[in-house]
Amino acid sequence: MRRIAMSLLLAAGLMAAPVGAPARAEIGEITIAQQYGLLYLALMVMEKNNILEKHLAAAGLPSTKVSWVKFAGSSAGVDAVISGNVSLSAQGTPSMALLWDRTKGRLEVKGIAALCDGNIWINTRNPNVHSVKDFTDKDRIAIPSLKSSTQAILPQMEAERVFGKGQFNRLEPLIVTMSHPDSVIAILNPSHEVTAHVATSPYHEAEMKAGLHTVTSAYDILGGQATTSNLVTTSKFREENPKSYAAVIAALDESFAWINADKRRATTLYIEMTNERRMSEDEVYAVLTAPGAEWGKTPHKVGKLVAFMHYVGTLKNNPESWKDLYFPEAQALAGD
Repeated sequence: MRRIAMSLLLAAGLMAAPVGAPARAEIGEITIAQQYGLLYLALMVMEKNNILEKHLAAAGLPSTKVSWVKFAGSSAGVDAVISGNVSLSAQGTPSMALLWDRTKGRLEVKGIAALCDGNIWINTRNPNVHSVKDFTDKDRIAIPSLKSSTQAILPQMEAERVFGKGQFNRLEPLIVTMSHPDSVIAILNPSHEVTAHVATSPYHEAEMKAGLHTVTSAYDILGGQATTSNLVTTSKFREENPKSYAAVIAALDESFAWINADKRRATTLYIEMTNERRMSEDEVYAVLTAPGAEWGKTPHKVGKLVAFMHYVGTLKNNPESWKDLYFPEAQALAGD
């Protein structure tokens, strides 16, 4: 009778227990990849102020390690996300779209949120170039990555506009790849083959200060303010680490608020983090406060950019909307 009673008690306990898989421990280390420049200021703020660590601790994950890595171009970040070597990566809109395209139905890489809106400029030291049609075979245009960078897509879009339908590859023989810092060094050297650079801030401002001029810009090509960088991850990371994922979003919100509350303070942090020597504090501050420079989660002009990528065959899958490239938390934002 005692054994029967014990069996009944055990059975009752099992019936009362919650049904489902055992609780899974969240990831022990979050590795975040970023590139160089002011586009990644929100991540620099997050890193310098240990903001993600704070939100992880508040979520009950105080032992989770946060690691940061730097890549010279978006291609390395794309490979790192697909291979699982990084948890999160800052990507330009084209490289985010390529990640979405390549992993659709598998890893499902998508954007968590935009990181910033900022212009990108096609600059040159060649005084004879005032339109992309003026480039000759003696010019070389430096970009950080082929196909997967915004800097790769913008010359294609402008070539299509200037030279006519189907002429998007007209500038392809002139393209060379190198990091933004190396591009500035090259273009400021009169004897170097690089005569043009598709530049982000603060490299653009350094080139203007050195006497270069702008041929055109992303805002001209896209018809308005546009998102230049995004934070992406895999569906697996989002689903298996809900507390960590929520902490990342909370940390982004706090980083954006920190920047927008005091741009002068953000300027100082950027200079300290990058050891900036080409630009003064006032010059960096002018970039942070320039019209069209915005640090926030809402994506802009993503739909137009990725539609062009599908048109030229860079993307196999055609997104119905910009929202296809982002997780639900970003889809609720008033983007385009």
